[in-house]
Amino acid sequence: MIALLLASAPITTAVDADIAFARDAKRLGQWTAFRKWADRDAVMFTPQAVWAKTFLKNLKDPPRSITWQPSQTYSSCDGRTAVNMGPWFTQDHRLAGYFTTVWQRSATGWRWVYDGGIPAPKTSIARTKAERASCRAPTGVPPIAAPPRLKPQEALTSLQDNGRGQSADRTLGWDWKVDARGMRNFRVYLWNGRAYAEVIHAIDPAPKAK
Repeated sequence: MIALLLASAPITTAVDADIAFARDAKRLGQWTAFRKWADRDAVMFTPQAVWAKTFLKNLKDPPRSITWQPSQTYSSCDGRTAVNMGPWFTQDHRLAGYFTTVWQRSATGWRWVYDGGIPAPKTSIARTKAERASCRAPTGVPPIAAPPRLKPQEALTSLQDNGRGQSADRTLGWDWKVDARGMRNFRVYLWNGRAYAEVIHAIDPAPKAK
């Protein structure tokens, strides 16, 4: 598993950012950290898609934060966009599932633009893995040829929310879709020099009826 970094270590990669994010959740408070590291147009799920800025605005921090640690990371060739995955744990340190977070780096530093999770599978998927896209220029179709990109702060009220994104150099792409029941599919594609390979396909089942 990717080792935790020292507090003084520079934040140069999305893994560094995720570790600093998790550290801030303990130090500053869970939702305070989520607000601090979220991009203006970041998306979360409840289970339908919501704008993180709106959802997090008035949330009070719990007494103790959840914890998480990235164990897999997939980055674009230019290193400015990445998707991290790893286990997350409840406040009493029980494995709750696996998170998937998309990070983008701009002039203001790393910020997450997508955050979601899936239940813990019967067999562990938390093996250490770091993979970077090929820098051979992509040709042909884009990595995601399905739903259109959401406009900033567009209302997410449809019965079937969906969205997509890609790195500026088009070597990393992702898409997500939530159906009317709340089941969410999240896919990540990485350019390998010949084609776009699916490296993550995370499915969050619809919530059980109460």
